Amino acid sequence: MLAFLQQHWFLIGLVAVIFLAHAVPWLGATGGPLMPEYSIKYGAVFMIFFNSGLTLRTEDLAAAALQYRVHAMIQGFTLILVPLCVAIFVHAAPAILSDALTNGSVLAHFTVLSCMPPPVSSAVILTKAANGNEAAAIFNSALGSFLGIFATPALLMLTIGASADMDVGKIFWSLSLTVVLPLILGQVVRFEAWHRIRPWNIPFGNISSATLLLIIFSTFCNTFSSHVEVEVRSLLAVVGLVIIMLMAEMIVLFVATNAMGFFPRDVVCILFCATHKSLTLGIPILNIVFAGSPQLSLVSLPLLVYHPTQILLGGILVPAVRSWLYARDRKKQLASEAHQLAPRA
Repeated sequence: MLAFLQQHWFLIGLVAVIFLAHAVPWLGATGGPLMPEYSIKYGAVFMIFFNSGLTLRTEDLAAAALQYRVHAMIQGFTLILVPLCVAIFVHAAPAILSDALTNGSVLAHFTVLSCMPPPVSSAVILTKAANGNEAAAIFNSALGSFLGIFATPALLMLTIGASADMDVGKIFWSLSLTVVLPLILGQVVRFEAWHRIRPWNIPFGNISSATLLLIIFSTFCNTFSSHVEVEVRSLLAVVGLVIIMLMAEMIVLFVATNAMGFFPRDVVCILFCATHKSLTLGIPILNIVFAGSPQLSLVSLPLLVYHPTQILLGGILVPAVRSWLYARDRKKQLASEAHQLAPRA
């Protein structure tokens, strides 16, 4: 039992923080005692990227910056292909799905969800947990967030006609403090003192996972605290559509990236980074674009459902993805050994 708990503590903690958030949503919601608008947005995310900067070799990050195919696949999929496909689907399917959703605008708000930028933390943690290309995940999470500052409002304007002035400088400054700065600091500390830190055997991976649980707790607190005026069957329909959308994206990406010849560790990175959407960056953008609109809570509903779903589904898939990656590596190793032995035979 102890071995089982040690091996699966993150999934157990995931379920525990969800139940805790349901029991005391006021504790981790925005404006609550934990002050997640500061402790989570700055402190927790800062810690995750500081750990990433500290444990990631600089040469790996530099090499990741040159992986143009991976970057183009992730950014093109999440910021171009997904919004286009969802917009087509929303315009083609309302006659079929509007009765299930009871409110045609709920379906239309999936277009808003599709325009959201990728996250800056969860995709990195899941990629690392599955032994994927962490360096490329970090690079693309940061790149996607910066692109999202400009791309998301532009996509919203093109798809639903929303437009508003944005405090780009404030968002840019926030991302610089929570992503770029801790990453640089981690690299500086690694360069200067890694030889003294390594003998301590600090569990940086577990620290990052525990920090992610704190972020998940805050996310669910905000979800349970949100008073969205929508019927139960509408909410269930949104949940169902989100699950279908997320699974369809992952299946398409998994098949396409393997067919296109991406390395297995890059496939894992693309699988998580290209399918995740940022609640931390998305909600502030929606608050600016839809400022004063009574539909803001309804517009935010698909994103509120999508964010915890992507983390839950990702956490469930990590062991399977890790096993697939191990099998691919093992198959490649056996093929290499057979090739080396062939001349001798």
